[in-house]
Amino acid sequence: MNDNPTGSTRRYRAFSPARVWALATNTVTQLVRMKILFLLLLFVVIVVAAAFAFPTRSPDQQLKLLKDVVFGALQIFSIVMAIAATALLLPRDVEDRTLYTILSKPVPRHEYLMGKLLGVLLLIGGGLLFMDIVFSGVLWLKQTLITAANIEALKAEQNDTPENIAAVRAIIAHQGLTWSLHAGVWCVFLKAAVVASLALLMSCIATSTLFTILVSFCFTIAGQGQGLLRAFVFKAMPVTGKKICSFVLAVLIPDLGLFDQVQAVIEGNMIPLATLLKTTGFAATYVVLYAGVAHLIFSEKEL
Repeated sequence: MNDNPTGSTRRYRAFSPARVWALATNTVTQLVRMKILFLLLLFVVIVVAAAFAFPTRSPDQQLKLLKDVVFGALQIFSIVMAIAATALLLPRDVEDRTLYTILSKPVPRHEYLMGKLLGVLLLIGGGLLFMDIVFSGVLWLKQTLITAANIEALKAEQNDTPENIAAVRAIIAHQGLTWSLHAGVWCVFLKAAVVASLALLMSCIATSTLFTILVSFCFTIAGQGQGLLRAFVFKAMPVTGKKICSFVLAVLIPDLGLFDQVQAVIEGNMIPLATLLKTTGFAATYVVLYAGVAHLIFSEKEL
């Protein structure tokens, strides 16, 4: 007999980071078993292939094109991982009856959703970290080889003065490996986190995995082109109406253009810290908003 039912209820409802972390790690294991990480091997192939492409371009153009190709692959893979991994979780747990086992224990539904989302973000973050390491290594190697080849060319032309060598190193280093590269990868992660939280919301609404994936991809495409939509559709509106419509649109569909900071990295420029913090704040707002709405829907859903 329970002498303290109030305390038991309180312990059940209390938020437990340990339970959330356990759910997150189990989610990562579950997704790894689904062979989601095979995308990483494909990424490595693309990076290595891009590193040896464009041999006839100038040194800075070779590095710029390498970054352009790799960042494009980074964004595609992270979005695909975010949508596919999140969309598969709830249906798979229902199919395996894992969901009922978890919720029958003292695990509130909000902790279940938080653990699942955190697990997806850990998988995406770990994958992007691996990609960042591979990308940095290949870019540094390419930069080193190009620098050595250009210095040898200066020596062959007998123009290897300290000024010319310094100029060559500066031009190549401008497009080479810098800390801004990692900031660009962080922005890619932020965009993927927003898409994952959106996919989580869609999976709580939908009953079909395919529907969740298709709708999430449609929202992602619409979010990526939201700037064009505001520029053309809302162009004739008065200023106040334009601001209201833009705000409503940005809430319903995430403005993924806010996270497109990688172009600055591709051009060899630095991402200001203020911009990076602002972008992180936007991502956190979207994730909390979509996860909160997902919880409201999931808490009322009959399982």
